[in-house]
Formats: sequence, C-alpha cells, structure tokens
Amino acid sequence: MAVVAHVVMALLTALTLASAWQLGADVGQMFTAAGAVVLLHVGAVVAHRRPWAGYGIGALAMLVLVTMPFVGWSPNMLPSAVCFPLALWRLSTRASVRSSVVALAVAAVGIVITELVAWARLPPDVPGWARLVEGGLLMSVVGGVWLTALLVRRRHEAARRAEGERLAAAVADERAGIRRDLHDVIAHTVTVMVARIEAAAVTTTDPATRRELGGIAEAGRDAHQGLRAMLASVAPRADARPGEVPISLDALPDLVASAVSPLHAVTFAELGERRPLSLSAEVAVVRTVQEGITNALRHLEPPVEVTVRLRWSPAAVAVEVRDDGGRAPRRAGGQGTGLLGIEERVRTAGGTLSIDDGDDGWALRVRLPTKEGA
Repeated sequence: MAVVAHVVMALLTALTLASAWQLGADVGQMFTAAGAVVLLHVGAVVAHRRPWAGYGIGALAMLVLVTMPFVGWSPNMLPSAVCFPLALWRLSTRASVRSSVVALAVAAVGIVITELVAWARLPPDVPGWARLVEGGLLMSVVGGVWLTALLVRRRHEAARRAEGERLAAAVADERAGIRRDLHDVIAHTVTVMVARIEAAAVTTTDPATRRELGGIAEAGRDAHQGLRAMLASVAPRADARPGEVPISLDALPDLVASAVSPLHAVTFAELGERRPLSLSAEVAVVRTVQEGITNALRHLEPPVEVTVRLRWSPAAVAVEVRDDGGRAPRRAGGQGTGLLGIEERVRTAGGTLSIDDGDDGWALRVRLPTKEGA
C-alpha cells in the first residue's frame, strides 16, 4: 500500500512539473524540482526506520523547492509535498515528545519561509492576504498532523503499559501459585518424613542408631527451613513427581495414613453424603488437611494426636483439622506461608477459614460451598 501511494504521488507530481514546464520553467529548475521530489520520497521512506534522518531529508527538499527562482511557484502545489508531513508523523510517533516539538518548530519555520518567499514574488494581481490564508492553512495541517501523531503515540504507550502490567500481574500470580504448590507438596512430605524418623528414633533400642536417626531428623528440619527461605526465588514448577499427593478428595485417606507413626496418631472421618465440589474447592479441602497435619507434626513435640473431620451438608462441606497440643510446642521457627496460601485458596473457592489456638490444642476449620450451595 505504501509503495502504491508513493507511485501515485510521483506520477501526479510529474504531471504538475510538466505543467510548470509549459508555464516557462527552464531545464535547471525542472531538474532541481525533480531532485527535490526524489528527496521527499526518500525522506518519507527513511523516516520509517530513522525518523530524524528522514525528516531532515524531507525538510531539506522542501527548502530547495521553496527557494526555486520561479515566479508564481509554490511547493505546496506538488502532490509529493505530502511526504513532508508524513515524515513529521513518523518522527512524532517514534521519537521523544521533546524531539517532536523541535520537529514541529522546524516545520513552522519552513512555512514562514515559504510564505515570505512567495510574498516577495507575489504577482501584482494577487492580493497579499492570500499568502496569510495559505500560511494559516499550512500551519493548521502541520499542527493537526503533529497533534494527531502525539495522541496516537500516547494511546499506544498506554496500551503497552497496560499490557505490561497485565503480564506482570499474571507472572506474579503464577509465581505465587508455584510457591504455594511447592510448600503444599514438598514441605508436607519433608515434615512427615521427619516425624517418622523421630518416631523410629524413640522406638529403637540401639543408642547409636537413635543418635543417627536424631541427626537425620535435625537435617530434615534444616532442609525444611531452607526450602521456605528459597521459595521467594522459586524456579518454574516441573511435572508432578511420583509420590506427590493427588489433588482429589479420594486421596485424603492415603494422605492421612502417610502421616501416621508410632508417635503420631492421625485419624480421618467423613460424615454425611459427599456432594460435588468445584475444582478450586476440592483443591482447598485437600490442601487444608495437608497443611493442618503438617503444622501439627512440625510445631509439636510428640506424641501427637491429630483428627481430620469432613462434615457434608447439601450446601457446604466443613473441614476440621485438630490436634491435642502434643507433649509441648517445639521451639518456634520462622513464620511460614502455608496458612496464607490456604486462606487465599479458600477465599478464591468462596469459603471461610478460622483458626482456634487453645490450651488443649490447635484447630483449623474451613467451610466451603458445594456446587448445590454455590
């Protein structure tokens, strides 16, 4: 389309120059005008990639046309003169605002020079106000092109900023989801592993084995703390590994059973008729149970008893994970992010979360709507 436009303007300009030849222009003037027209088209093309270079070429070509010594001549009569505001448009949409203002000033000075030269060559039968009218029209055209280009540029910049913000928010959400999944899967597995090693250490009769198992359990706790510290710079999540807890209500009995050891009694009960849940609600149920068990095993000295209860009604499912407080609380570590992740999952699924921390233990309660109650 751009090539066709240049060809059409060049042909119309050739016809206009032929008319000027008939009106008395000499060979030198014709060659000068033709060379300036070529520069105008070159400038418009160059401005697409190098705005200032193209605009400078176009401005030089217009200056040559303006100062041609031919009575009654006006470069504005050439169709190819459109290439100059086109170069201004491309510069204003690509260069800085300050640069576009300088380009507008150059165009305004060029219009003043054009009208002054035309005024000096004004035939006696042409009124002087005609030059003022032409100058005003040219100023309006150039100013309108510049202002429109500036508005288009700002709209494009606003669209790019909005797209960048949208992508940044999507990346942040994805990274937050990855951190939650790492915490839910790996942290739970490490905690259960440490609890079972501690239970084995208590039941063994060999002092050396007991010391070795105690050291392994301590290393597991250190690994868990290191994992929590690394979540801020987590890498993209790999595919699920064997042994990862499936996101399904059917996985709850196995999840509970994996946490049982001689020092950790974890029981599961489901009351009422199971109702269909949304995917986000089902994930929230599984992760709530997982987080409740993980916290009990990680923060309490064994022996520990944990009970997991699901109570179904037509409108909702109530999840409760309760512990008996164990022998005593463990020495407090850093603040984790698991409960924050559970709270976000529950809120996203349209449910509510509450935590009770009493003298007889700790209870995590979640209520989530079924599809019938949503």
